Amino acid sequence: MVTGCYNPTMADTRTVLCVKFKKELPGLDAPPWPGELGQRIFDNVSVDAWKLWEDRMKMILNEYRLMPWQKEAQDLVARHMEDFFFGEGSALPPEYKPQH
Repeated sequence: MVTGCYNPTMADTRTVLCVKFKKELPGLDAPPWPGELGQRIFDNVSVDAWKLWEDRMKMILNEYRLMPWQKEAQDLVARHMEDFFFGEGSALPPEYKPQH
């Protein structure tokens, strides 16, 4: 006899106080980048903010014509990522409108 209903999407949702959106939102499932920066992102960045970053990262890779497997490209992406979430680039663009 089944006595309860288990919904893994609700029970397992991890939330973070997102540095980008300044509110509690669902967090990432795992650190998305190696090392200390990846852990900081895991602890402080929401899934929605990471999606914004992925769009920015594609633009950076294309603009600079980078090959993601090259060490120089990874270093440049990491610097931009740090700034995007924790530095001057952490503010949302003034024209940004959340989609709800």
